[in-house]
Amino acid sequence: MSNITQVLLTGKTRTTGADSAIFSGNHEGKLNIALSAPGNASARSYVFEAVEAHPTAEQLFAGAWSACYSGAVGIVAKQMNVTLPADTAVEIEVDLGVGGGAYFIQARLNLIVPGIAPDVATAIAHGADAMCPYSKATKGNIDVVLSVVTN
Repeated sequence: MSNITQVLLTGKTRTTGADSAIFSGNHEGKLNIALSAPGNASARSYVFEAVEAHPTAEQLFAGAWSACYSGAVGIVAKQMNVTLPADTAVEIEVDLGVGGGAYFIQARLNLIVPGIAPDVATAIAHGADAMCPYSKATKGNIDVVLSVVTN
């Protein structure tokens, strides 16, 4: 799909939280955006905390996707009657790169659910991927690798 031969930069986010709030940011400290969920906004709040004022487009995309995907993870887990551990996290990395004289993006999405059986975690990850509008928008348009970490 993307044929990236050289990665120019990577936007990274790590989203963690409970049902009442999700907090997200990146190791570079460049996100400072508050988002709310559609529908029942009082049930979930998405917060991206940081200090620098100018995140890259890749960081913004990763952050928004991470918040959306995290919400989908919670919904799918509830549908499956699975209680997610408090240290559940979503890490998304979006690369901007070049290949063949053109610019592309590609992504890596990691669902981290310590202590959950790998087959259950994989089902949650794929269910959330099928539900999340950002995952739907990227499907078939950019290279995305979806991984699950259970330890």
